[in-house]
Amino acid sequence: MKIKIIYFFLALLTLTSCGGGKAITGSSTANNSLALKDIIASHKKASPNFKTMAARVQLVYKDEKKEQSIVASLRIEKDKKIWIKASFLGVTIAKVLITPTSVSYYESVGKTYFQGDFSLLSEFLGTELSFEQAQAILLGQSIFQISNSGYKVDVVNNSYRLLPKKQPNDYITALFLEPTHFKVKSEMLSQPSESRLLTVNYGPYERLEGSVYPSEINIDATEGDDKTSIEINYRKIDLNVSVNFAFDIPDGYTEIRL
Repeated sequence: MKIKIIYFFLALLTLTSCGGGKAITGSSTANNSLALKDIIASHKKASPNFKTMAARVQLVYKDEKKEQSIVASLRIEKDKKIWIKASFLGVTIAKVLITPTSVSYYESVGKTYFQGDFSLLSEFLGTELSFEQAQAILLGQSIFQISNSGYKVDVVNNSYRLLPKKQPNDYITALFLEPTHFKVKSEMLSQPSESRLLTVNYGPYERLEGSVYPSEINIDATEGDDKTSIEINYRKIDLNVSVNFAFDIPDGYTEIRL
C-alpha cells in the first residue's frame, strides 16, 4: 500500500509565508550568520522565470514488484498547466494533463483513463498533492510554505536547514537549501506514528536563461516495509517556446474510478 499522508498539507497552511527579506548572492559555503528572512527571500527569487517549458525527461519508477523506465515529453505553462506524454518506439503509451483544478490521464496498454481532481496524482506519488506543489517539485522549489515567523535555520553539511519552530501535529518536516543558488537540496516529510516517510532529493542544477533548473530529482516514499521511488532526469530543456497541450481521450477507453 502506498503512503497517504492525509490532510498534511492543510496543516501546513497554518505556517503562512511572509516577506521582509532581501534576495542575496549565494556562495559555495553556507554562511552561519545569514538571516533567515534573507535565505527565504533568496529561495523565492530562485524560482525560475519563464512562460513555457518544453523538456525531455527520463522517468524511472520502482516499487517492490516492478521497475519501469521510459522517456517522456514534459511541457509546462507556468502556474497554469503541466503536460506529460510517455512514448515507446514512437507510440504514445500515456498522457497526463494537470491544471490547478484538475488531473486528466490515459494509458494505452490497459486502455483506461481518469478525469477528476488530484486524488489520482496523490495516489501515484503516495501523498496529498496540489498543482502548486507538483510544479514546485519539478522546478526545485519547496513544497512547504516557509516563513520567517514560523521557521528557524541552521547550517548542516554545508546546507541551510529550515525547520518549523513547532512541527505540525504527528509530523516532522525538514527543508535543506543549497548555499550556491538557494534551490532545494532535499526536503523531508515524516509521520513516525505510521512509519511513513517522503523525501525529495535533487542532483546537480543547471543555469538556463538566467534561472536555475534541476537536472535530477529523486522522490522516495516509504510506509512500513513498502517502498516506492520515482527518478526524474532532465535530458533537454527549452524555454519560452511555442507548445501545445493537446489532450483527447481515445474512444473505447474505460474510466478509472477511485
